[in-house]
Amino acid sequence: MRLLFDARYIRTDFHDGISRYSAELAAAVAGGAAARGVEVVFLIHDEAQRALLPEGARALRIHAPTAVREPFTALLLNRYRPDAVFSPMQTIGALGRRFGLILTLHDTIYYRHRTPPRNLPWYVRVGWRLFHLSYVPQRLTLDAADLVATVSETSAAEFARVRLTRRPVVVIPNAPQRLAGLLPEAARVEPGADNLVYMGSFMGYKNVETLIRAMAELPGRTLHLLSRISADRRAELERLVDGRGGAVRFHNGVTDAEYAALLADRAVLVSASLDEGYGLPVAEALALGVPAVVTDMPIFREVAGDGALYAPGVDAAAFAAAVRELDDPARRDAVISAGTAHIARFSWERSAAVLLDALERLPRRR
Repeated sequence: MRLLFDARYIRTDFHDGISRYSAELAAAVAGGAAARGVEVVFLIHDEAQRALLPEGARALRIHAPTAVREPFTALLLNRYRPDAVFSPMQTIGALGRRFGLILTLHDTIYYRHRTPPRNLPWYVRVGWRLFHLSYVPQRLTLDAADLVATVSETSAAEFARVRLTRRPVVVIPNAPQRLAGLLPEAARVEPGADNLVYMGSFMGYKNVETLIRAMAELPGRTLHLLSRISADRRAELERLVDGRGGAVRFHNGVTDAEYAALLADRAVLVSASLDEGYGLPVAEALALGVPAVVTDMPIFREVAGDGALYAPGVDAAAFAAAVRELDDPARRDAVISAGTAHIARFSWERSAAVLLDALERLPRRR
């Protein structure tokens, strides 16, 4: 079988969620494909992406996924005679395809929060907003595939609830980046709850406000806000800081190694988000042996299990109380142990195996 794996979403500057999912899954698929008799060719649009593919990988360069030609991509790919195409997104054109197709929709969050990523061209942002005004365009898109992939059971249940597709849905889970490998040699995770670490954007539904308000009840601790932030948004959040409580530090972007070091230093991963597609930072913290305090909602329950303490998303006092609960070494150790066991179920090798199994269910069109 010849598989074309769409690797065009791998970023060459820094990984976002889709980029990391693409890169990690690509590496794992390449590692397991030969034993299955699957020949893998990766689709790229930038020569610099070759360096981020598995060693020795074959690559085919085509247009970018934001190009106006994207709706007609299948007509281009037909000439390479693939048996199957897998895309970590759902926008690759399926018109006239002569191959099996698996499209991925990670979640439905953009139906509730329609602001598109700012790095997209203006015409794509306009189309994005129009696309998400109703489920009809998404249904037509997904039904053009043979299988639809998603990253969590929570998302799969949501697809079923809104009848988003008639196609079978397969869960190819996200898996955590192994941050332990980024720590200095012989370094270890120092347990504690002195540092609250937030990794994520500052969009309204991320509800960073609750985390900042919780610091009023956590004197002597520091909330680390890691991601890049606009000057206006930072000023807005700084006005919420109570000088009598814990400190709030804006890092305005960190490397993966800096992220790992902060989590390893007496830290708790925190998120008061009111809506999430997945919550990869939570998984990464658990894999490192760091507990989490997060909003009580289904996707976080799926990702973290008993490796987190849960609080209502708008209850700052409850978040603060949950953090203080982790001051008890026995309670903290129990949460860390449960989180380590839970997150061990998620790995890129297992996700790649699910994808390779799914290929066998595709109709042969070539």
